[in-house]
Amino acid sequence: MLALVAQLRAEEAGDAHRSVSVLTRRHNPPPEQLRAALAANGIALPSLGIDLPTFAGAYAAPPLIALGNCNEETARALTAALRKAAGR
Repeated sequence: MLALVAQLRAEEAGDAHRSVSVLTRRHNPPPEQLRAALAANGIALPSLGIDLPTFAGAYAAPPLIALGNCNEETARALTAALRKAAGR
């Protein structure tokens, strides 16, 4: 539903590039890719999603990804996973 709204807004604004970009990400949007990657490392960010103001706006760039809030345990797990990926 949100992707359709973005597509319509992009078309109204005459921004064909944004419209195509929204359509190509509809089936596997970046937040879901990130959610899956985090889950593979035992991490969940409950409020992970699309930043609605940038999604609803008529910006040329794709919408921002809102990482949201997490508790201390999740922050430590995320830090450990990033350090491991960086080889430290």
